[in-house]
Amino acid sequence: MPAVSVDQTLYDQFPGAGIALVVASDVRGAEVWPEAERALAALEAETAAGTFVPADENDPAISTWHEAYRRFGTNPRRVRPSVDALCRRLTRTGRLPRINGPVDLYNSLSVRHALPAGAFDMDALGGDVMVRFARQGDEFVALGEPDTVETPRPGEVVYADDISVLSRHWNHRDSDRTKVTEKSRNIIFIFETVRGPEAAEQLRTAAGELTAGLAAYADRTTTYLLGAGSLSASW
Repeated sequence: MPAVSVDQTLYDQFPGAGIALVVASDVRGAEVWPEAERALAALEAETAAGTFVPADENDPAISTWHEAYRRFGTNPRRVRPSVDALCRRLTRTGRLPRINGPVDLYNSLSVRHALPAGAFDMDALGGDVMVRFARQGDEFVALGEPDTVETPRPGEVVYADDISVLSRHWNHRDSDRTKVTEKSRNIIFIFETVRGPEAAEQLRTAAGELTAGLAAYADRTTTYLLGAGSLSASW
């Protein structure tokens, strides 16, 4: 089974980085997930009523990611962190995308808690996953663009396995190869922060709510927290 680890050198530049992993086994993504739809609909209704305001770049939850992006050489207003893009979409259109049960569930929690979130189909991984700085020769095939190969700039923060990069610009966009579909059976879900201990409770809360949401659709879930004192998780 794969492991997920963070390169120690990443913490030299981003000491506040923290990651919550929820590993789910035997997920039934082809079923209808009414809880995920309700969670998205609630965010849309609350935003329309003004009782929920999606985070924007003035919120520390987003502004700290903008700062992190600039530090590794990415303009966050051209290439936005995933949570920033989702929150902007909700503010602008009043709607959030519907993809499939697992993706809809983590998207709703990403917006609700203002945390970047993502997921990988574990069965599509090629070896262990590392969060690290991009290297010369790295390649990336973006979600929805299976015929286009991108070359991340060395120094950009990426997730990568032994085959290729899985997520560019830390959490801007995931890979087509490891995308989560309704057929994905074993999934690694991810929530992230660069705010250090002050956001640790947010990570735990989001991971706990995801675990609760998965209870009816996965046979087993396990949560791992990665930070400066815990650089890897394996199962």
